[in-house]
This record gives sequence, C-alpha cells and structure tokens, in this order.
Amino acid sequence: MTSSTTPIVSLSIVTHGQGPLVRELLCDLRTLASDIPFEVIVTLNLPEDESFLESCGSLPLRVVRNTTVKGFGANHNAAFAVAQGSVFVIVNPDIRAQQLRFAPLLEVLKAPRVGACGPTILSHAGTPEDSPRRFPTLWRLAFRLLSRRRAPDYGTPSQPIEVDWVAGMFAAFCRDAFRDVGGFDEGFFMYMEDADICRRLRQHGWATYYQPACSVVHQGQRKSHRKLAHLAWHAASALRFFLARPDRPNINGLHREI
Repeated sequence: MTSSTTPIVSLSIVTHGQGPLVRELLCDLRTLASDIPFEVIVTLNLPEDESFLESCGSLPLRVVRNTTVKGFGANHNAAFAVAQGSVFVIVNPDIRAQQLRFAPLLEVLKAPRVGACGPTILSHAGTPEDSPRRFPTLWRLAFRLLSRRRAPDYGTPSQPIEVDWVAGMFAAFCRDAFRDVGGFDEGFFMYMEDADICRRLRQHGWATYYQPACSVVHQGQRKSHRKLAHLAWHAASALRFFLARPDRPNINGLHREI
C-alpha cells in the first residue's frame, strides 16, 4: 500500500514563458477532488515571472529551473529523474483539468504490460481531438497536412482500447515502462517524441491504451501550422522518426534508479 506521503502519480509540466496558462492548470489541480496522492513538477525552460507559482497553494510542488533551454523530451526525462510516483504523467501547459480523474487511467495502467495510457482530449468547444492515433507514415502525414483532417483515428470508443500511440499533450506512463525504454529520445527537440516512445514501448512488449472514461480540455493552437520554426522542427522530427532503427536499445540509460 502506498504511503499517503509518497505520491502515486507525478505530473510533469514544462513552461516556456507560459506562466498564465500554467497558473490555470495549477488552479485546476489544486481543487481536484482526488483521493489518489500526486505531486507536480514544474520545469521553467527559460527565465520568466514566477508569480504564477503562487497559485499552487498547498499542492506538493517541485520547481526545476533550467540554465539552458532543453527540448520537450529532455525536459520530461529530467523531471522523471526526480519524480517519486509509480505513474509519470506529462501535461502540456495549455491543458485544463477541472474534470480530471486519475482512477480510470490507473485502472488501465495496472494491467500487465500496459506502458502508457491517454485520456480523451477535448477541444475548448467540447469536441474530441485526435489524441489516440495510428503510427505516422509518409502517406498519413501528407494526408493530414493537405486535408487538415483532425478526426480521431480510432473514432469514439466507449471502452478502453489498445492504440498505436497517444498525443503527448497529456499522457500517463507506467514508471517501469518509461524507464525500460529510456524515456523520450532527446534527439527529438519538439514533435513526434510521443509517437516514437509509444513505438519503442511496443517494441519492448508494452502496450499503449486510450481511456475514454477520463478527459481533459486542450486550449492549444497548432503552432507548426503557423510558424516556420515549428514547421521546421516538425519536419526534422518526422525525418528522425522514419529513419530511426526499429531495434533501438534503451536510449537514455533510465534503467538506473536515481
């Protein structure tokens, strides 16, 4: 039985000058009606006004301040290294979690060899976003780019189902599974790290599931469609994903307990 002083869930949030968004998310977590212990790790990827941290109230909070800017995967790997939970959850700053329930996610993750689980991601209008997805192919990427199609690849199931991967805007990982594959590949600076880690989980015998009984709201905007730098990162990540060796070993040495 987990002690009440030991978090069973660790949530990792990385801010890139997004304090106002993180403040809203922290307020959601502070008022969360949950009897499951959790901790929050906030990483400041660059210096910013830290007044938003005052919203944490009595939240069990750890703050990591980077001296150099890191990529998506590197930031969450560093958070994992200090996390105490048996479940590690990555959460984008533009997620709202007023209705978040950990129990449905944990119910799926406790099954043998389930390594990752994602909830229903709703848009601000309340429609399901395309979080559970099939692995990218050149055809699928081209089709998404040209058609702007954003419908979920797996429809709207009412029960948990196994999927290829879940989007990294909100994803929960079994600690053993995340460590087994070495966490995120830090060679990706931004984009497609989530598809890559779920593919490596499958290669190591871990399944990824979608749990529709849990939901969060995504307030974000897809910057890769609007900014050249993000589009370039997306293209570089796609190339790395397609050229990666399918039998890559544990990438970052996270098999070691820290």
